[in-house]
Amino acid sequence: MKKLVILGAGESGVGAALLGRQKGWDVFVSDKGPIDSIYRSELLDAGIRYESETHSMAEILQADLIVKSPGIPNHISVVTEARQAGIEIASEIEFGSRYTDALLIAVTGSNGKTTTATWIYDILKTADFDSALAGNIGFSLSRQLTISDPKYIVLEVSSFQLDDIQSFHPHIAVITNITPDHLDRYNYDFSQYVAAKLNITSQQTPHDFLIFDADDVATVEALKAASPMVGQFPLSSTRILDQGIYNQDNQIVFHSKKKPLMPISELKLEGQHNVKNAMAAAAVANLLRVRKQFIRESLQNFHGVEHRMEQVLKINRVQYINDSKATNVNATYYALQSMKSPTVWIVGGLDKGNDYTELFPIVFEKVKAIICLGVDNKKIIESFGPMVSIISDTQSMTEAVSMAYQLAAPGDNVLLSPACASFDLFNDYEDRGRQFKNAVRQL
Repeated sequence: MKKLVILGAGESGVGAALLGRQKGWDVFVSDKGPIDSIYRSELLDAGIRYESETHSMAEILQADLIVKSPGIPNHISVVTEARQAGIEIASEIEFGSRYTDALLIAVTGSNGKTTTATWIYDILKTADFDSALAGNIGFSLSRQLTISDPKYIVLEVSSFQLDDIQSFHPHIAVITNITPDHLDRYNYDFSQYVAAKLNITSQQTPHDFLIFDADDVATVEALKAASPMVGQFPLSSTRILDQGIYNQDNQIVFHSKKKPLMPISELKLEGQHNVKNAMAAAAVANLLRVRKQFIRESLQNFHGVEHRMEQVLKINRVQYINDSKATNVNATYYALQSMKSPTVWIVGGLDKGNDYTELFPIVFEKVKAIICLGVDNKKIIESFGPMVSIISDTQSMTEAVSMAYQLAAPGDNVLLSPACASFDLFNDYEDRGRQFKNAVRQL
């Protein structure tokens, strides 16, 4: 029996362990940190051996295959020693993809990938396609395959998940955009991050499709340099293209069709970024030959995802908005751009090498006060202090929301859009968003 070692016991790692056990591997899970009680119980119930708060190298180096969870960087010693020993290392999506014949639709990008992946899945369910949504949202691909193996699987995939693929092969890949993010993981080198995103198309063939934003300079330049052998399907919200999908007279139009799909004004989700998310989702559905009526129905009714521009409550005519999923500067730019009233902005967290200069004009235009929420807010205060009359330093969500309540006037917005990772004060962006919503409800 071949030995499978899993590094990391979160959703990806435990999902891979359960699938490995189901497929006949001798599975061992190793996590350098503590293992959540829910995942520990799953491993025990499945009879899977595991260790926590250590890596036993003698055991790990006996592996025939190592599946590395996406949060584990390649430069740590346990990974480098395994590579030196000649052991194959794969990401969880690579491992899972070896055990399915489903048509895979994979979505990556710095921003919009959760909304786009969820929207694609919503269209497929509206059209009654046998489908599932997995990857970086909800179940890992491996866990999904222990439950069911549908005909279509929509995957949200991060650059970390794409770092260790060899044969992972989506029939349709989507790159929503590429802007600086996670640079701390990529040696503060944007080109390395771009290369990780382009891995999504590395195994595609001329019979597959790549949907991308033709308005996004970084994506277009990277594709020109890489020249992937895949059917390219561009989208644009600013100009008419000679192929793909675009905005013509405020109508969403497929170049290959004679009639517009629908007016942009009928989209349920507002914002220029959501026009592009809608186009990407519609493009996937078109390639899968979903009937236009089902595409339109989803585009007109889709409400979005939790923690992305989520309107929580209106209190004393002040709208509180949860955009906790905005973990980079570009995502926050779009959030601030969509504000139509003076805004009290809650920002901060674990900086990933952010350059805030992109935000300067829009902060000057839209923001009346800034509330910093993080362990170390010095960089934010230095960057934005000269632009607003009020900038405050807080260390908890309750404190931040209470201060926002005091500063906001009727007609204002209070926007949580951190532009940073959450791990200094919260478990993850979901924990941060839920604490925000709870604090608002307590008002």
